[in-house]
Amino acid sequence: QVQLVESGGGLVQAGGSLRLSCAASGRTFRSYVMGWFRQAPGKEREFVATITWSGSSTHYSDSVKGRFTISRDNAKNTVYLQMNSLKPEDTAVYYCAASLLGGPYSDYRTYDYWGQGTQVTVSS
Repeated sequence: QVQLVESGGGLVQAGGSLRLSCAASGRTFRSYVMGWFRQAPGKEREFVATITWSGSSTHYSDSVKGRFTISRDNAKNTVYLQMNSLKPEDTAVYYCAASLLGGPYSDYRTYDYWGQGTQVTVSS
């Protein structure tokens, strides 16, 4: 079992930055592929970024590529999402997710555990 707790969300002006953190419980954190998804009101949950257990490979959605960076610190059982050059369309609840077996990284069904989400609001 893995429990995930996100933090770092908030209100920011367009062009600003935020850093989201996701703290995971459990000693097997380093075994999990980690991902970030987001969901805006009235929209489906959307893939944002993913990182392999070692941190050697990352993938991003086209909408955030070049602006967001995912990273992890296995010693701290934490995964991060650095968000720069934020836009109003980035406004959403951001969720951290963990996958033990892996699979299509942009498919939410790949992930076994989810956090409760943290709200990010970008004002224009």
